[in-house]
Amino acid sequence: MPATEPIFIKQVILHRLVMRLKNPFSTSFGTFQDKDFFVVEVVDQHGIQGFGESVAFPTPWYTEETVETSAHVMESFLIPLIFQTPLTHPDQVSECFQPVRRNNMAKAAIEGAVWDLFAKKDGVSLAKAIGGTKQKIDVGVSIGIQSSITELLHTIDHHVQEGYKRVKLKIKPSWDTQMLTEVRKHFPKLPLMVDANSAYTLKEIDHLKQLDMFDLQMIEQPLAHDDFIDHARLQSQLVTPICLDESIHTFSNAKTAIALGSCQIINIKLGRVGGITEAKKIHDYCASHSIPVWCGGMLEAGVGRAHSLALASLPQFIFPGDTSASNRYWEKDIIQPEVTMKNGMVQLPEEAGIGYPIDWQALEKYRIDKKVWNNTKN
Repeated sequence: MPATEPIFIKQVILHRLVMRLKNPFSTSFGTFQDKDFFVVEVVDQHGIQGFGESVAFPTPWYTEETVETSAHVMESFLIPLIFQTPLTHPDQVSECFQPVRRNNMAKAAIEGAVWDLFAKKDGVSLAKAIGGTKQKIDVGVSIGIQSSITELLHTIDHHVQEGYKRVKLKIKPSWDTQMLTEVRKHFPKLPLMVDANSAYTLKEIDHLKQLDMFDLQMIEQPLAHDDFIDHARLQSQLVTPICLDESIHTFSNAKTAIALGSCQIINIKLGRVGGITEAKKIHDYCASHSIPVWCGGMLEAGVGRAHSLALASLPQFIFPGDTSASNRYWEKDIIQPEVTMKNGMVQLPEEAGIGYPIDWQALEKYRIDKKVWNNTKN
């Protein structure tokens, strides 16, 4: 994206929404069904709008951030900072936010809106603006822990019939080898991976070695979110590649994981790493070290889903992502048209920015709060 005349963010609007998932989503940490989040709207001096989406959960089970802490950080720190800074490129947003440590989900929500604004200003798709090379994105589906194996097999079959190219299953110590044995009996050739969300410890290494028998693409985040050394020890004992998710918050984390041999694959999520600029750094480093990456999901609504699809257009995103179609999660999404999937792929839009206009009627239906900040200094 070429440098252009500076833009000034003249207005930031936080739309707080609550949307109900079609089905409850269960992991090793618990179950929830209502998605509480923010759509961030930024407006420049020419009236161009950009949109981003927050992905923090109500409780700090995934990272330390929550919906409420993200709101506090955006309102008290990030919005004042973005008002102070003339921008000639979206990469400057991450530099602007450096005085604020961590709080990556809050940062990514605002940074994503600025990227969308710049892409619209330049008349290019967000995927093209960030250097994407793909026009279609391979997508998989993530299935939470089910009430029974019979229900799980039915759910898998339904998504296979829909055309999804890969299935990810959530696991925990009481829901792993027996469940996978049954899955493999019914779907012997299905591209399959599992996600533990840190449900195991290295004391269970002999148990985890049994996962090698199921021909998995990867085991995602089996151990603690902050333990690179134990993941390296486990990876040395497994044939199946380990993928790190919750461990990778920064470019530095990715370098550490690769140097120690903690994983063979990295999951990049925009909210977790603080936005597109940091995600691109991680992507480029992984590409230079032949580490495949893929784009995980955070149960995003349409705006966040559009950002993730654009990210997955970068060339090192080798495995299908969790960027499923809108109707996988929502009765009605907040974008129009919604994200659709055909033959296991999502066609990227060619329109400028994220390429999916806001469905304001739907957004207002789900909105529970709206706050507006005006920049009076620039």
